[in-house]
Amino acid sequence: MQNSNIKVFISTLGCKVNQCDSAAMAESLKNSGYEISSSADQADICIVNTCVVTHKTEAQSRQQIRKCLKSSSGGRVIAAGCYAQKSAADLENISERVMVLGNREKRDIVRHVNLFLTTGKAQRCVGDIMLEKRFSTPANPAFMDRTRAFLKVQDGCNARCSYCIVPRVRGKSRSLSPEAFVSRIHAFADQGFKEVVLTGIHLGAYGLDLVPQTSLLAVLEKLESDDGLSGMRIRISSFEPKEFSNDLIDFISRSERICPHLHISLQSGDAEILKRMRRPYTPGFFKDLCRKLSAKLPDINIGIDVIAGFPGETENCFANTYDLITGLPCTYLHVFPYSRREGTVAAELDGQVPDDVKKKRVQKLIALSSQKKAAYYSRYLDREVAVLVEGKRDKHSGMLRGFSRNYIPVLFEGGDSLMGTEVPVHISRVGGGVAGGELRR
Repeated sequence: MQNSNIKVFISTLGCKVNQCDSAAMAESLKNSGYEISSSADQADICIVNTCVVTHKTEAQSRQQIRKCLKSSSGGRVIAAGCYAQKSAADLENISERVMVLGNREKRDIVRHVNLFLTTGKAQRCVGDIMLEKRFSTPANPAFMDRTRAFLKVQDGCNARCSYCIVPRVRGKSRSLSPEAFVSRIHAFADQGFKEVVLTGIHLGAYGLDLVPQTSLLAVLEKLESDDGLSGMRIRISSFEPKEFSNDLIDFISRSERICPHLHISLQSGDAEILKRMRRPYTPGFFKDLCRKLSAKLPDINIGIDVIAGFPGETENCFANTYDLITGLPCTYLHVFPYSRREGTVAAELDGQVPDDVKKKRVQKLIALSSQKKAAYYSRYLDREVAVLVEGKRDKHSGMLRGFSRNYIPVLFEGGDSLMGTEVPVHISRVGGGVAGGELRR
């Protein structure tokens, strides 16, 4: 069929891995002649790449599907991804004009879009994700922002945290080959990207499923000495505490390419709650890790994931978490209220925490995050940082906007020619969650 005049809108919920998957679908569709639309109103068909990590993201996924059904000129929606993998019937029941694709099936998005448009029939195509052994994503996924790209190098998870449904919808851990890993970094560099963010569901497990086995550190060491990547910044996304080996920490501390910004999953600062979560470390281990990272990399920006209101979390347990984080050399928190996920061990635990209590604890942690972020940014007053300028101006101030290597958002005056380049900026003010400064010539 002729695809050149057919517009597809893609909406993405959830994590950076989902963003990578959406970019891969967009690239496949573009290569087959489809036009990627920036609006559901103008699209002939919409794809909603769903998330299932909490009740809230499930509700947002359903809401977005309904919105696309009303907005799309074609009135057809493909619900894909994690929520589709977990609860296909929930999404099918929204409308007879909703096709449902699991995480294995969305890699064949072109075939499914063709089928839907040709037959008009919305089918359910959801296979057993646990049988998936192949890592799959197109070589050059499309990204609109030409300064920063996301590269998925790992998918799935073999861990069994008691609260998490992700392994059930993403399958077992699978890794991109080292050769493809390096090749795709080069492809991004050739396209003009100045920074690549490495993503995965369980990034620290990278390479353990390959033959021969390898590791993230082994590939990063190759990239560090690669003369063909001059000026390229590499950022590591979320990482598990127990997977920071001394060798990895030492490498990051002396690397000129790896950004001094790490996001680490704590989840709780109480020893008993960590046991109930099936997390393989103690609060003391986590504290020592953060202090070790801070000692090795004095400018490091450490972000932390934390769950409030896990079953059995008493006021004393929460206080242990709050006090631990207060004393850590971290900058910001990603705070989540515990969300009961059917089919997980935690869903059957006693001591379920009331929603109003969860909300109060979340608010207290968010306030702590704001305090820590402000204090960290203030350390950079009257200092110079290297800022990678984004491809569009700040929508509120109209100023250029970019991020330092340690992920401080910086606003400053300058011309459009600076977009996509790394420039020195002198920080003269902080506030409102950003830093401001002046370009140094």
